[in-house]
Amino acid sequence: MQDDAGSRGDEDATYEAGQPRYLNQPPANPPIFNLPSGILVAIALICGIYALQEFVLSAAINQWIAVEFAFSPIRYLYPLAEQSLAWLWTPVSYSLLHGSFEHLAFNSLWLAAFGTPVCRRIGEIRFVLFWIVSSVAAAALHAVVNWGEPSLMVGASGVISALMGAACRFAFGDRQRSLARLSGREPPLLSVGQALADHTVRVFIIIWFLGNVAIALGLPMLGADSAAIAWDAHIGGFLLGFFCFALFDPHKKGHTLA
Repeated sequence: MQDDAGSRGDEDATYEAGQPRYLNQPPANPPIFNLPSGILVAIALICGIYALQEFVLSAAINQWIAVEFAFSPIRYLYPLAEQSLAWLWTPVSYSLLHGSFEHLAFNSLWLAAFGTPVCRRIGEIRFVLFWIVSSVAAAALHAVVNWGEPSLMVGASGVISALMGAACRFAFGDRQRSLARLSGREPPLLSVGQALADHTVRVFIIIWFLGNVAIALGLPMLGADSAAIAWDAHIGGFLLGFFCFALFDPHKKGHTLA
């Protein structure tokens, strides 16, 4: 027992001389998935819906789901009073549907990566509101670019693009912002001008837009069919997240808009 205490005393002295203990010791019971509950629920929801469609529901029901819950620009050519209320919910419901396992897996990974810092910063309720608004923004630009087209759009890519745009306002940047995160504080929200002046943010945005321009031009991306990728929805979501994130951010005090 005495030797134990002596070792512990030496260990404490080591930590006092160097870094604090809390920076050197892992949590006693680390979670299996270190993701916010809002992100876990979102991933479980889109995966559960896909599993139902793939393994439980019939082809006829899946066809009905596609017509009633996927987003289609042609729907808005006709008087809204003469059709079902699908025009009202499809600008959001499409973001919960996915066309293939690869589509679902890709979006789930990006949702975990970029949704986690945003959800932790704004909380679950604001995250749901952000999801709804960004999915509508993505669908709106898709409708403008493809006005009158009878296509059906599904997938959370527009929302994920909005999360990427939002992350550019606070998650990237210099050493001081990294230190703020390490100390348990949320880094300050950058103004639009400050974000664009940051080298890391600028490079990320340029690469992101170049990738979507390549998709718009029909260039193959990782073997995918570029014609089937709604690049315009990506851009609509990203612009919403980048320019409007301050409306959802409870930590925006002290920042100035550019």
